[in-house]
Amino acid sequence: MQKRWLCIVVGLCLPLAASAQSHLFNLDSDFLTRGEIRKGGTANVDPDDPQGDFAAFLLGRARVTAGYQLFTKKKQEKPLLEVNVSGQFCGTWGMGSPLSFEAYEAWAALNFGPGFFAKLGRQSLSYDDQRVFGSDDWSLTGLSHDALKLGYEGQGHKVHVFGAFNQNPENMNGGTYYAGGLQPYKAMAALWYHWDMPWIPLGVSLLGINLTTQAVSTTAEKMEGVFNQQMFGGYLLFHPKKWEVEAAGYYQMGKEEHGVPIQAWMASGKVSFTASEQWKFYGGYDYLSGDKDFAVPPGHHLGMQRHDVIRGFSLLYGSHHKFYGAMDFFYLSDYYGGFTPGLQNAYVNAQWSPVSQLKLDLGYHFLATAAKLRNADMPLGHEVEFSASYDLGHTMSISLGYTFMRGTKTMEVLKRTSGKRELHWGWIMFRAAPRFLQTKR
Repeated sequence: MQKRWLCIVVGLCLPLAASAQSHLFNLDSDFLTRGEIRKGGTANVDPDDPQGDFAAFLLGRARVTAGYQLFTKKKQEKPLLEVNVSGQFCGTWGMGSPLSFEAYEAWAALNFGPGFFAKLGRQSLSYDDQRVFGSDDWSLTGLSHDALKLGYEGQGHKVHVFGAFNQNPENMNGGTYYAGGLQPYKAMAALWYHWDMPWIPLGVSLLGINLTTQAVSTTAEKMEGVFNQQMFGGYLLFHPKKWEVEAAGYYQMGKEEHGVPIQAWMASGKVSFTASEQWKFYGGYDYLSGDKDFAVPPGHHLGMQRHDVIRGFSLLYGSHHKFYGAMDFFYLSDYYGGFTPGLQNAYVNAQWSPVSQLKLDLGYHFLATAAKLRNADMPLGHEVEFSASYDLGHTMSISLGYTFMRGTKTMEVLKRTSGKRELHWGWIMFRAAPRFLQTKR
């Protein structure tokens, strides 16, 4: 008799438990096509070529994302389980093999409540103004990391702890040497804390990172072992009424992959003022430290240079196109020998929206190196930028831009160009992100 009653109770409870669950499935897309033309600012491979350093090309990206959410209670704010898989194709129009098709994201997340969660798999890491960790959506392929993230969010506080361990094959022999993978680090451990103060419109973030890089030898022999480098710093956002003030500062230390000590830092500040629904003004200053006694040897000269300390700040994994000028000339890897003279970037912008769908932006940058150079002055030039974007509705938009830079003799020296200080870059982009499917049961 007792067994019979138990079966009846279980039989009644199972449908009730099942009815409390709900499943949400989305299938989304993101199609992007961008055409670009560029003239000037790159090294002269063939001085006799009449085209010189002119370039014109079309880029395309197609991204499809499948997302699943499981809710176990009615009116539940966050799902118990989330799964997201996103694949993408990126390439230049007309490009042959190898084509770029890869998994941009593939992760699962559990929300334990209240406020605790875990997220495991390939994921985008985006924090604060995206200067250190960002999605870097402009680069088409974007940035993602194979990582585990644990966190808490609630009562104005957010704490995220995340880390990664990268390996090429799942080899049982041959050690753990790592090279040429998704990200350049062997392992990563990071802690991010954010506090939104309730009594004033101020948010403060602190970030600490340890990066383990595979040791690299300058000889043909493979060097075993690893080196560790650290970064720590913070970001704040103060937004009283129509004003917005941002500031950030980070310091790097430890050793890079060749075992050279690192002593580098950066600082930035930005002030924005929203005058009305149509007008917004903003400006700021960025400083990225550079290597001392930096020099680029002339063309056809290799040059030998030794640095006992790396003082050039590494931009790591941020959305770099948002900063340092739209032409993207001043990344760390753009300079000869892997070193950098650093960067000073002073800028001012005006943004106008004559109608709600249209946004126009006009900006000016003064750019200079942070370190004194052996064979050139510090100023790099003046850059003027214009961009426009129009919301077509139905998840579609079109945008375009044009940038002109008047470079100095220093630009010629650093980029190994000759007599071409006028740099031009223009682009036009169409984007559509329709939702293919949404079901709930």
